[in-house]
Amino acid sequence: MKLLMVSAYLPGLNSAAGERNYHLLRALACQHEVSLLSLVGNTREEENSGISLLKDLAYPLRLVPHTIPHSKRWQQLLSVARGSSYFLNLFALEEMQSALDTMLARDHYDAVFFESALVAGYRLPAGVKVIIDQHNIEHEILHLTYERERAWLRKWYNWYEYRLVKRAEIERCRRADLVLVTSERERHILKALLPESVIEVVRIGVDIETFSGACAEREVPHQIIFTGTMNYYPNIHAVLFFARHCWPLIRAQVPEATWQIVGRYPPPEVWRLNDLPGVTVTGSVPDVRPYLAASAVAIAPLQIGSGTRIKILEALAMGKAVVSTSVGYQGLAVESGQHLLVADQPEALARSVVELLQNPSLRITLGNAGRALVEAEYSWEQARAQLLRVLDDSRVLSGVAG
Repeated sequence: MKLLMVSAYLPGLNSAAGERNYHLLRALACQHEVSLLSLVGNTREEENSGISLLKDLAYPLRLVPHTIPHSKRWQQLLSVARGSSYFLNLFALEEMQSALDTMLARDHYDAVFFESALVAGYRLPAGVKVIIDQHNIEHEILHLTYERERAWLRKWYNWYEYRLVKRAEIERCRRADLVLVTSERERHILKALLPESVIEVVRIGVDIETFSGACAEREVPHQIIFTGTMNYYPNIHAVLFFARHCWPLIRAQVPEATWQIVGRYPPPEVWRLNDLPGVTVTGSVPDVRPYLAASAVAIAPLQIGSGTRIKILEALAMGKAVVSTSVGYQGLAVESGQHLLVADQPEALARSVVELLQNPSLRITLGNAGRALVEAEYSWEQARAQLLRVLDDSRVLSGVAG
């Protein structure tokens, strides 16, 4: 087949979404002729690192510069006044539609592969098959944000966005010939909304060679870690929740405990956590592995989320004991007490972290089980093979040239 991938994130290794895009693109390029149209940020570092990975996978490669407006609140207000969605408008760009029109006019494509329903709103010629990769169910994130929010204006706004995004997300998936999700949980959710649609699972993965317990970094006693892109609201909410409700309880029982918050683009409210005793906010780091290797426990105290969390898979791949909320580990084929500890209330979360900090043998047991699970179920090689099987078996693509 001749495929065109359309993405809001340059495929690469700088983010969870970008990494999934890269590995799915890599899988597609093994058996099909692939082109790529992607939004790209205004940093030369992002563009250069992405192109170096992509030059042998996709041709032509078309990048559309895109910068999120600094006047976010004003843009949100304008969207409300117009009865539209700020979230959807971020990806409804005339430059992107123009580039897509040009590529479709120059070449025949059997299918367009959209990275998420958010970018699947562009016009296509009749007869072109559509595949959407739903690595998150975006309206689920907005609804959880609405439920957790306490400020009435923000709560109302998230409800407003949730209704508009859900309507668009479901309609775009309904029009698609094939929808991909990261877990059976998401497949059941979408199938209940779209019983006639073809929805298949292609799991997220982790580089099990790169993320391994072989890292020589020495573990720092009583150190815990949270990893993730820190301008992503579910991650911001998670660390603020943990800092406010759990960290004081942990330090009361383990005064020497330290906490590393590792990830790029922390907003001011996250940077301010540096003022708490024992807490270090690193900002962007060249390699997260030394920080994971040096930590005794990895945490995923998420209250908001959808899809599956690569931060947990990376920690498990390195043999680390993990404490997660139910939202944090949803969609992953892990069992509480066997691969990680799960708790939702602040006292229970703090108690689980303290238990692991004080029990090296339990940390080792969980870490070994987690590593074995990732090797068996969550390598990127398995995810890429899963994608190719789904495309080969999918009846919606039957009759399309191979």
